[in-house]
Amino acid sequence: MLRQRTLKATVSTIGIGLHSGKKVSMTLRPASSNTGIVFRRVDMNPPALIELHPERVGETMLCTALIADDAKVATVEHLLSALAGLGIDNLYVDLDAAEIPIMDGSAAPFLYLLLSTGIEELKAPKRFIRIKKPLEASRSNAWAKLLPYAGFKASFEIEFDHPAVSSTAQALEIDFSRQAYASEIARARTFGFMRDVEMLRSRNLGLGGSLENAIVLDEFRVLNQDGLRYRDEFIRHKILDAIGDLYTLGHGIIGYYQGHKSGHAINNLLVRELLQQQDAWEMVTLDEKQREQAIFADNYAFGGI
Repeated sequence: MLRQRTLKATVSTIGIGLHSGKKVSMTLRPASSNTGIVFRRVDMNPPALIELHPERVGETMLCTALIADDAKVATVEHLLSALAGLGIDNLYVDLDAAEIPIMDGSAAPFLYLLLSTGIEELKAPKRFIRIKKPLEASRSNAWAKLLPYAGFKASFEIEFDHPAVSSTAQALEIDFSRQAYASEIARARTFGFMRDVEMLRSRNLGLGGSLENAIVLDEFRVLNQDGLRYRDEFIRHKILDAIGDLYTLGHGIIGYYQGHKSGHAINNLLVRELLQQQDAWEMVTLDEKQREQAIFADNYAFGGI
């Protein structure tokens, strides 16, 4: 039987919020079985708790933000993606600001942070959401789907009319029973365009963005001196984001995610639709022989990060 997971010990880091531009201290603390992922705004009096759930997603403009009453935690998707990649079910995330630190714009620093303290397996069985019937959410010409599949597979298509993006692959499929999250997805960074900077900052977005934590493009090229980490880093980051958005469910998915020009808003619509259609899924546990069906099946080999 695959068992629930948490951390062996507490670990902390400090960074900058991508959109707020503010310094953020974050501490990750172990949690007992069936706690789930719980965010704590320790800068509020008393500390405000936000439990992870798709219905807590209150903002989806260029990030996924969780909101409960007066408390908000923005840009959760990269940390959640790393937690999904490592199969961590239970965790307290303490923050002294309203945003997860952006780190280098990918999920890799979170993997390092989590692995630096080690993963603890708990006694309770790990639960997965197995997709039984196809589901879809769409807006305009963008959509996302969940389909039945004996494992976890993700595919994505993007369409950016930009020479630096169109020269790379704009469609990708990864089957996580054979390909590792750590090496194939975790290092892919978020990206943005110089032409959008003024508009974003007028909306108090992207205030902490830089070449240190994002791929930045002008009208023709990538401005980062070291270039891309993957030749198709753009599409890989979209899959990274989608995995994080799906993990707002608090459980790994056994199924096939497909996205076409999808973003945080459509991904959230998809998981909300999933919860509404109770005949389209079931909660299951897996034994060790079924381990390859889990996203984290071979993520003990981290040499590719």
